[in-house]
Amino acid sequence: MADSKTDKTARHARERKGWLTRLRPGVRRDNGQKGGETPENLWVKCPETGEMIYRPDLEAALWVTPSGHHMRIGAAARLRITFDGGQFEKIASPVVVEDPLGFPDERPYKERLAAARRATGEQDSMAIGFGKIAGQPTVVIVQDFAFMGGSLGMGAGETFVKAAQEAVARQAPLVIFTASGGARMQEGTLSLMQMARSTLAVNEVKAAGLPYVVVLTDPTTGGVLASYAMLGDIHLAEPKATIGFSGRRVIEQTIRETLPAAFQKSEFLVERGMIDRVATRAEIPAVLGNILETLMMGRARRAA
Repeated sequence: MADSKTDKTARHARERKGWLTRLRPGVRRDNGQKGGETPENLWVKCPETGEMIYRPDLEAALWVTPSGHHMRIGAAARLRITFDGGQFEKIASPVVVEDPLGFPDERPYKERLAAARRATGEQDSMAIGFGKIAGQPTVVIVQDFAFMGGSLGMGAGETFVKAAQEAVARQAPLVIFTASGGARMQEGTLSLMQMARSTLAVNEVKAAGLPYVVVLTDPTTGGVLASYAMLGDIHLAEPKATIGFSGRRVIEQTIRETLPAAFQKSEFLVERGMIDRVATRAEIPAVLGNILETLMMGRARRAA
């Protein structure tokens, strides 16, 4: 009797321990944890609702929560879900002088750059990929907000210029996914100069008769919005993305009025003609494919 009771208790313990296995087969795969423990980041909290979401399910949903909130994603993930079959050629970003101003801060600027590179795996806040979107060869730039707030500095500016040059050399459209808090203060005026340089680079793409399409993601603000983010032939945006030059609180304090709840959100801007369409993350590759095919059609006729 005692042995039977012991066996029953042990069986119940195993069943309790294996509830995640029943919920999702394979969840207890080897994650480098001792004793087969589940990783600490297996569940992700939705920033909008506070709901805890099973990470593999969130990844399968392209990091869009059940409530429809589009979480921020890095450059590698963005490039992978944008190009056909997740296949693309990574184009290296140019190397620039680090900390050209010797900027004094609570933490040395070079240390901030090193930490951002370790966290994101990218050289700077922009990354370039070349591949096909719905069969159309395209150069894509992705801005990563996780890299110092996606800030625009010399490294990002040089990357943008190189992407534009690649688009012209390959006779391919240029697409950018923006996500930025604006210019990088640690580079002062040198960062502001990138607004003008990126604008000239866009002009070179357009002078070559190639499309330049912008996809605005959360958030796109400051000097980035005041330059290349608003120079596209077509402007798309992800749902509920914050898009604006100055912050909401700054504007309210300046005009001494309370702004609408949806102010500076992508849906608000579509209604007022600032952007062309809001598209979900899952829709964007197909929408881009249709746009690029249409815009490149005239070029094909001219070439013929």
